[in-house]
Amino acid sequence: MAVKEIYRGRLIDVGLETLQLPDGVHLELEIVRHPGGAVVLAANADNEVCLLRQFRHAVGDKIWELPAGTIDAGESPADTARRELQEEAGVRASVWRDLGSVWPTPGFCDEVLHLYLAQELEVTTARHNRDELIEIHWFPIETVLSMARSNEIRDAKTLAALFRGSAFLKHHT
Repeated sequence: MAVKEIYRGRLIDVGLETLQLPDGVHLELEIVRHPGGAVVLAANADNEVCLLRQFRHAVGDKIWELPAGTIDAGESPADTARRELQEEAGVRASVWRDLGSVWPTPGFCDEVLHLYLAQELEVTTARHNRDELIEIHWFPIETVLSMARSNEIRDAKTLAALFRGSAFLKHHT
């Protein structure tokens, strides 16, 4: 496989990759390489879930999403989850459940997102980055699942974590 570097950024690299598929077909693909990330479904003792309302320039709007972030060099996905939950939501958790991982856009990107459920929460202070415009909200799990079903939540990582994690939370649908 040959790779022609198109772009090297602080978060992603983009390359034109010349390859042979398992069936013998040769082609070129534009591939985005990403370090991966972690997503946290945080639920408090009242079964309320932390949702962030965050402005996302790429879609030109504020969207609903769970706390999440990119894995830093040398950091484990679990450490990323703990860091992002504290930085974005101002919360620490003493109970963690690994919900597996997902590929959000495997047609052109190798990003892997690791999903976690965080419980037994302690409120601390959020420390948003300069580029983050974030509002922190807490909603009953039933409300959040309704928001997902009604297309109010459109963020794929949030939908995946809700799908995987809601089975571990008490709710009435």
